[in-house]
Amino acid sequence: MLAKLARLIPVLGALAALPAAAAADRTYIGAEKCGKLCHKVQYNSWLNTKHAKALTTLKPAEQAKQECVGCHITGGTKDLPGVQCEGCHGPGSEYKSIQVMKDRKKATAAGLVIPTEKVCVTCHNSKSPNFKGFNFAEMSKKVHEHKPKALAGP
Repeated sequence: MLAKLARLIPVLGALAALPAAAAADRTYIGAEKCGKLCHKVQYNSWLNTKHAKALTTLKPAEQAKQECVGCHITGGTKDLPGVQCEGCHGPGSEYKSIQVMKDRKKATAAGLVIPTEKVCVTCHNSKSPNFKGFNFAEMSKKVHEHKPKALAGP
């Protein structure tokens, strides 16, 4: 029972940032769908980040511990290894379409999370055995590249 709870804590922390009404109905689609369809710049730069490789940084014994693996996978499943797009932005099933994504208000209403420090510290905190402090302003620059504003489109 405690192991199941420990596995869910990071997921619940990230879900806490989502609009409550529909969070349970949303599903994870995976980084490849985000990146290969629309967000190529972000996806390709993310592939080279520590977030993308998060699961592989754990030793095999740590990968067996739910309290460790919970922050190194997305959506509570090893089918989505690493801290993928939706680990920070919330499950994408409802905001993935271009008709929703081109309107930030619609996208956030459909579950898109604009990550804040509150989202990040669900994993980047003193409960981690490797925690060395966390500076949101500095670390958020290292997650992935963004398109220049002039090219970002609607």
